Amino acid sequence: MHAKPSGAVLDRLLSPREAAELLGVTEHTLAVWRSSKRYPLPYFCVGRGVRYRPSDLEEFLASRRRGAPTDMPSLRAGRGRSDDAGK
Repeated sequence: MHAKPSGAVLDRLLSPREAAELLGVTEHTLAVWRSSKRYPLPYFCVGRGVRYRPSDLEEFLASRRRGAPTDMPSLRAGRGRSDDAGK
């Protein structure tokens, strides 16, 4: 009997183009990050291709976040920075 794959294994794997678009960088930047190991961004080598797990990209973005959530302006509500920001 075969074991069922976990939910993490069932994540749709993203191409470098899709991952770059999600992160707001170029495919070239992702290639540099992979080769230089600049950031701890996990990826899979599948044949000659590279794939990224969406949950790993989310964790990477969360780890790069700076500032407390209460310090961040609300973009969803259409509010910008307050007049006393940076004081």
